[in-house]
Amino acid sequence: MKKSYMIKGAGMTAMAGLVLLSACGEEPANENVEATTVNGNNESDEANEVNEENSGNEELIEVGQVTNWYAQAEQGGQFAAHMMGFYEDEGLDMTIQAGGGGVSNTQLVASGQQDFGMGSSDEILLAREDGIPLVAIAGIFQQSPQALMFHKGQDIEDFTDLNGRDVYVSPGAGFWEFMKGEFDLDVNEYSYTGDSTMFMENEEAVSQSYMTSEPYGLEQQGVEVDWLLNGESGFEVYGNLLFTTEEMIEEQPEVVQAYVEASVAGWEYYKDNHEEVQSFIQEYNPEMSTEQLAYSAEALQPLVYEYDAEDHGVGYMTEERWQSVMKILLDIDLLTEEQDVTEAFNTEFLPQ
Repeated sequence: MKKSYMIKGAGMTAMAGLVLLSACGEEPANENVEATTVNGNNESDEANEVNEENSGNEELIEVGQVTNWYAQAEQGGQFAAHMMGFYEDEGLDMTIQAGGGGVSNTQLVASGQQDFGMGSSDEILLAREDGIPLVAIAGIFQQSPQALMFHKGQDIEDFTDLNGRDVYVSPGAGFWEFMKGEFDLDVNEYSYTGDSTMFMENEEAVSQSYMTSEPYGLEQQGVEVDWLLNGESGFEVYGNLLFTTEEMIEEQPEVVQAYVEASVAGWEYYKDNHEEVQSFIQEYNPEMSTEQLAYSAEALQPLVYEYDAEDHGVGYMTEERWQSVMKILLDIDLLTEEQDVTEAFNTEFLPQ
């Protein structure tokens, strides 16, 4: 039986901010799109064929996962695993709940309403300080797609070149607090709202973004941009990582193992076959265009499959990286106490 964890009110204020930041730059294609849950009963023809082969298995374990935003290419490996029947192959009857505005994946997993979620390493550390025992089990994005974008042709080569500019960013964003101190930035700071109108009209402006998303949308409006990836500043968090609870790992390690192996297999399949998964993602988010999905799937390739993943496989994480993130969060006063980061992540379930 799953337990519900008590979430401290003050801590959840900080967590709510992090959830917003993890989604920033990835606005749904239509504001009327709602968070949806789709299971194996509503899949593409190809997926149905795969699932028919597994229909004789009556001992599948029901599990659920919640993504970190509306269905999109940035979660493509999870949808590929579902579509191709990889979860069923591992003995899991999977349901995916697409996140979105007002959906807290950390709360859903912590309370036991979902078994697995997607987030970032800074989000996990802040949750643990607030007494929410989350554990990362696969670092899907070796580098977060969060970036600071600027108009193409601007004289910006590194973060010190941001000085004196108008910058649109979420107030209190961890990456931005770090950058301001690390590079001694003096800028005109404006609150990021998700609306790029002001940025588009100001040739010298800079805005937070997801490099897998906004550049495509702006290009469709005749605006070309470049960007600095946040991770290049030293704020290196694992993005779209998979997490669960300490209790889930202790009581159902075989389910965690099955989930991680199927998910990694999904990402390995997605790398060269993402076009096949587009229509399945659109079942969760019909407003997401095929062109946007194709752009994002190509843009995320180095973030998922290069860096340490190139030698160690999808989902690889290191203690050094986790220590670095913790130190940064302590330096900018988002964390108040040091943690044993080896309790915040677990790589034993990754395929060897």
